[in-house]
Amino acid sequence: MSSDARHELVAAGRELTAAGLSPGASGNLSVRIGDRIYITPTGARLDALDPEGLAVLDAGAPVDTPLERALLEGPRPSKEFPLHLALYQRDPEATAVVHLHSAHAAAYSCLPPWSDRSAVPPLTPYFVMRVGQTPLLPYAEPGDVPQAVLLRELDFPFRAALLQNHGPVTSGTTMAAAADAAIELEETAHLLLLLNGRTPRLLTDAEATSLAERYGTPWHPGGGPA
Repeated sequence: MSSDARHELVAAGRELTAAGLSPGASGNLSVRIGDRIYITPTGARLDALDPEGLAVLDAGAPVDTPLERALLEGPRPSKEFPLHLALYQRDPEATAVVHLHSAHAAAYSCLPPWSDRSAVPPLTPYFVMRVGQTPLLPYAEPGDVPQAVLLRELDFPFRAALLQNHGPVTSGTTMAAAADAAIELEETAHLLLLLNGRTPRLLTDAEATSLAERYGTPWHPGGGPA
């Protein structure tokens, strides 16, 4: 089982790189298997991962745990490991996390959020179906522990967030679901930027809520502009 999950992580890294969503050595991925988190090493290219070369973290380690106490074995993990710990700890069903610096989502993270609960409005049904509400976390340096604590402590449900002036992070019950959410978030940000400040027709509360209920994604009705 663990071998399959690690191979799925490696395959996702290749897919996301081929899609142009992980330039250079940017981005990081992880999977949770039992009480362990397997995460990409620092500086790793997502198209050249080795399932046997992942860092292994204690899934139960507090978000503010020093690396030397959270790391069980393997190479030094991505500096973003606190974000991964935070997403797993806020959602017991999550088994995979994807963090990218994909261009359109990163660009959209530099704009004011649509609402307090979602930086991104319900522009398309697939955004609601595959991503759901996506809060904007205030800017912090990469690897910032207080930012990860804030993400963990937000008191409403979500499986994706935008890190201000940085990029997207998504989680899912499978690596495929987390990767699909990252791809859909990138596509939605691209569409919004193509609209170039125009006022688009968004899904109504009833339309978005119906999709969220049917597909089990988090969405808060009435979450209009902030």
